[in-house]
Amino acid sequence: MAMREWKTFLIPYKQAVEELKVKFRSIRTEYRRKNEYSPIEFVTGRVKEISSMLEKANKFDIPLDRIEYEMEDIAGIRIMCQFVDDIQKVVELIRQRNDMEIMYEKDYIANVKVSGYRSYHVVIKYPVNMAQGRVDILAEFQIRTLAMNFWATIEHSLNYKYKHDIPEAIKYKLKGAADSAFQLDQQMLEIKDEIKDAQKLFEVKSNIVSDIMNNILILSSIGKSIESVRYQSQLNKLIEEGEVFELNNLLSATEKTIEMFK
Repeated sequence: MAMREWKTFLIPYKQAVEELKVKFRSIRTEYRRKNEYSPIEFVTGRVKEISSMLEKANKFDIPLDRIEYEMEDIAGIRIMCQFVDDIQKVVELIRQRNDMEIMYEKDYIANVKVSGYRSYHVVIKYPVNMAQGRVDILAEFQIRTLAMNFWATIEHSLNYKYKHDIPEAIKYKLKGAADSAFQLDQQMLEIKDEIKDAQKLFEVKSNIVSDIMNNILILSSIGKSIESVRYQSQLNKLIEEGEVFELNNLLSATEKTIEMFK
């Protein structure tokens, strides 16, 4: 296949990656809008480079005319989670969808690879609507924690450098690092509720502060600069150390002042 034909071959894969990124980012946004905790921290995606595809086909003896049926990670979506138990929730979200069909799942968290690699893979069949009609492609989700992702990115770079033949001493250290990363994930899980409360509190405070700032700007724009300066200095004192109820009191004070001058 000529280079130009490979580029044409990859068009539906590129479209699939863009669509899937949008779909899963919007799930995260939906949780946030409802002020709920999202199991999805962030989503990335990529289409395999032509050179990587050919290298993999060569390594696994995949005939070039079978690539689209036998290579399931040409389109790859990576979903990062804050906590280990979020991974299963994301897998459930994928299972519930009716815009894709799950071909199979590989759990490398319960069944860790020898290298120390941990991740949950879901291979799907995904319909892409092209100008010439529907094309079904294979795509792979990798769902993992931030710690697992940090480790996997480093392992990937080392595999690239050593052409998949990493020296034993480095392999040993990598495996140790993978276990340490997983230990970190387990410890974070133990204080998950504390972390979630802290994040929720931060979000609540941020929203109140931006509402107060908005009201201060309104007061300033209607010529009430003495009031806006007074509220600004009160807000400055509360931003660092203030409790939510104090910020709420300040918010309602600014609202009452605006009503008074309207």
